Amino acid sequence: MWGGRFAERPSDIMQAINASIDIDKRLWREDIRGSKAHAAMLAAQGIITKDDDAKIQAGLDQIAAEIEAGTFVFDIALEDIHLNIEARLTERIGEAGKRLHTGRSRNDQVATDFKLWVMGACDGAADELRSLQKTLAARAAETADVVMPGFTHLQTAQPVTMGHHLLAYVEMFERDFMRLSGAGGAAGDGCPLGAAALAGTGFPIDRFATASALGFSEPAANSLDAVGSRDFALQALSALAIAGTHLSRLAEEIVLWTSPQFGFARLSDAWSTGSSIMPQKRNPDAAELIRAKAARLGANFAALNGIVQKLPLTYAKDLQDDKVLTFEAFDTFDLCVAAMRGMFETITFNRDAMREAATRGYATATDLADWLVRELAMPFREAHHVTGAVVKRAEALGVATLDALPLAEFQKIEPRITEAARALLTVEHSAASRDSYGGTAPVRVREQAALWKERLADED
Repeated sequence: MWGGRFAERPSDIMQAINASIDIDKRLWREDIRGSKAHAAMLAAQGIITKDDDAKIQAGLDQIAAEIEAGTFVFDIALEDIHLNIEARLTERIGEAGKRLHTGRSRNDQVATDFKLWVMGACDGAADELRSLQKTLAARAAETADVVMPGFTHLQTAQPVTMGHHLLAYVEMFERDFMRLSGAGGAAGDGCPLGAAALAGTGFPIDRFATASALGFSEPAANSLDAVGSRDFALQALSALAIAGTHLSRLAEEIVLWTSPQFGFARLSDAWSTGSSIMPQKRNPDAAELIRAKAARLGANFAALNGIVQKLPLTYAKDLQDDKVLTFEAFDTFDLCVAAMRGMFETITFNRDAMREAATRGYATATDLADWLVRELAMPFREAHHVTGAVVKRAEALGVATLDALPLAEFQKIEPRITEAARALLTVEHSAASRDSYGGTAPVRVREQAALWKERLADED
């Protein structure tokens, strides 16, 4: 393979550590696409004949058909997808196949293929997120008035609605969608093809033509940067890692909600597993595995960052491991999103359990403080103190909710508190009163759910 420079073949161990065909054969579509564009450009520039180009185009189409059919034989001795395809092309069409590599190197070839793959993978992952957002928005509309406890520090804070809770994740995933879309766009900013090994080429190639043919905005302006940089992959893995964090947080919600201690929700049989010894168990394994796999997404980003950060320009073989980390991350992410969508398509919510939980912990205390400020013009810090004393009194009397505390007990602490104030201290009123933009009131949740459903439908 290395012409006249080496007299002996690589050792088996050297071949095993050096070869990447088991991983990068996944780039075969991108490699053929890049080669077809390169050959067409070479012919247009008069660097190869139009007859050679026609043979190359036909030969590459035949190779694509072989790979699609599963009849193509990948040879580890040829190291990677690029040499495997080129060798098969030469075997099929003869001398014309050997001319394909004119004006390029495997360095710019792999960078181009990888960028093309990342562009497509980002689009696919973004589409998967959109599908999950649609599911969550639909469930949010269904649960716009389902009261549940809102938490800070995992302690009961104020009543919210399940619809509002689910829409919070729709918002998170929207930012993830934008990051993934941006990463795909960044991968398409500069086409490496024609940068050759690192210094460009002396052949009169037209890099603008190949960049346009492959869907890039323009050719990469610096040949060293073109072959030696992988920040486009880092950006994509960073976006996946952040989105994985959001998936993990939502998975943790499922684990909590479906536990007997919470009892807020129940996963369908299709998304539950059992125990080999305890017949009663319903385990949220898919949610738990999403938590674990989200950690791997972060690890893949950290690993690629660790590979790249120590490399001088330009290409080094270390970069061969960029693809296994990136491929694995996208595969893992797609699986996690599909599992999350499946769980939320069929999960059922226990309204009564959520409402009962929302009444614990004196969750409407802030409503009393707000009433004191609004109706009595009491400074909030004073209202906070008065309300705290009311909560303390309710605890001492063993009264579980503020709306159940007798009015006389309120008035022992603040005589101006009225029955009208006490009547406001239900969890339903508390949630409904938070009707500022972005609040948890059912009317606002229905508005936001409708807006999201309309927005997501318009993109179909």
